[in-house]
Amino acid sequence: MATPLTADRLVSALKAEGVRVVEYKSWRTHNRNAKGPWGPVNGVMLHHTVTKGTAATVALCYDGHSDLPGPLCHGVIAKDGTVYLVGNGRANHAGLGDDDVLKAVVAETALPVDNEANTDGNRHFYGFECENLGDGKDPWPEAQADAMVRASAAICRAYGWKDESVIGHLEWQPGKVDPRTSPGGADVAMPKTRARIAERLAHPASWSPAKPPAPKPPAPPKPAPAPVPTTEQRISALEKTVTDQGKRIAALEKK
Repeated sequence: MATPLTADRLVSALKAEGVRVVEYKSWRTHNRNAKGPWGPVNGVMLHHTVTKGTAATVALCYDGHSDLPGPLCHGVIAKDGTVYLVGNGRANHAGLGDDDVLKAVVAETALPVDNEANTDGNRHFYGFECENLGDGKDPWPEAQADAMVRASAAICRAYGWKDESVIGHLEWQPGKVDPRTSPGGADVAMPKTRARIAERLAHPASWSPAKPPAPKPPAPPKPAPAPVPTTEQRISALEKTVTDQGKRIAALEKK
């Protein structure tokens, strides 16, 4: 049974993993604990926001709306990779999901197909909302995908969990599609994301993947070879040489 992290421990874990953290408003005391239990916690859930613009997205996830009060997650992961903390405690992000998925997360085994919505996920999962339109066209910058991996790994490392403790909303609740990957950016499909989390967890929290070497600048083009003179050009040049020599001889004879 995993006890929720304190606000200080969560911030420390994220920063140790190399996450840029912004503490938004009164996030440390902002939660839905009055509406239900928070914990035991068993995993991390990733979402996309279906919004555009970081400031508006963060405000929405903090405040919520008339049908669903905030906080709508624990952290918002912006396009530039910054994580804005908006809630500490129970948050309205996971909703009802499949109890068999929860059992697999606890056991850290392969996920079954989510075909039921019978279990309170807000009690058991940390939630990160990731700024993206969710239309399959809005690309995911690498900085954002990297922050999704680092934030998830930070919580897993704090509890000693493996990458199987991280799931997408689409793997929890039938009918959900988030986080939805898009062409033209980083691949945030959950198998790829979990593989990257596993790689991080195999290294210290301070680890960063080695960047590929910068490509060498292209070599300057070689000068084109001098054109081979034609027969006519060679004869003309020879005639000019003979003429010039004749003129020099004539000039010497006049002296």
